[in-house]
Amino acid sequence: MRRSYTTTMPASRSRNTDWKKSLQQVLERRGALELAVARPDGAPEDGVDIIWRSQMIALHEASIEVESPQALGRTVQLKEGVKLVAAFVIGQNRFAFHTSILPAPVKSSHTLSLFLAQPDSIERCQRNNDRFDLQGLQLPQATMWPLLEPRSVGVAERANELAFEAHSRGETLDVGASNVNEAITPNMGPSITGTLMNVGGGGVGIRIASSEAGALTRHRIFWIRIALGKDNPVPLVATGKLVHTHIDSMNNTYAGIAFDFSFNPEHQKTVAAQIASYVQRVQAKQILPR
Repeated sequence: MRRSYTTTMPASRSRNTDWKKSLQQVLERRGALELAVARPDGAPEDGVDIIWRSQMIALHEASIEVESPQALGRTVQLKEGVKLVAAFVIGQNRFAFHTSILPAPVKSSHTLSLFLAQPDSIERCQRNNDRFDLQGLQLPQATMWPLLEPRSVGVAERANELAFEAHSRGETLDVGASNVNEAITPNMGPSITGTLMNVGGGGVGIRIASSEAGALTRHRIFWIRIALGKDNPVPLVATGKLVHTHIDSMNNTYAGIAFDFSFNPEHQKTVAAQIASYVQRVQAKQILPR
């Protein structure tokens, strides 16, 4: 038996049946779709949803072709049939639709392409205070600390690696295992908090409220902690360099951050493994035994 999914959306959202015209605009400006694994009906609220940015490649007669999501040089392994929520932005408007992963055609122009089912329609997302309606997705919280001594991350990141290895072996972690231990924290300044908006090939996009964005003008290297939900109790931690910022239409600051493992190269393997573990777990929730 497979768990059912809700594919209808509230009538208050504006329906757009001319979806091909909208997606053609995204394709022509070499834009991207934001993709997240859809939540099954009744999924607990304590989980989190990671959004991936995937550049559009083509609009075909029966599918939408995008680049397979990437993380740290690895392809994110999304399985055929998995249901996704997709979104894109045109101007100041955000649109979303439900889709699923189709089998790749025998002849494909890109070996790393992902083929998505075409939607019946797309929905214009409504704004809610300082953010857009995210179609029920729960985005992870990201905490950032300015790094005063970047080489001081080694001990804390090693502790994170050991905790993840223990969790992967099925060991029960202490309640405080996923928290920052003050005795081994890097040398860093006061924290700021934000929301993980998307993951790209080599970094992340984090939305920061205007009240906390001042730190971005004073610092360029941060230690980042991203909570991955109850099923993944060991947070993702990594050093990141601020690459760019922009102010969105709701006066939040969007920070583009590139992972930087130059101070602890071995930690890249753990971050890649954590992302792969997350993807496996969220996909497994969609499919139940028949």
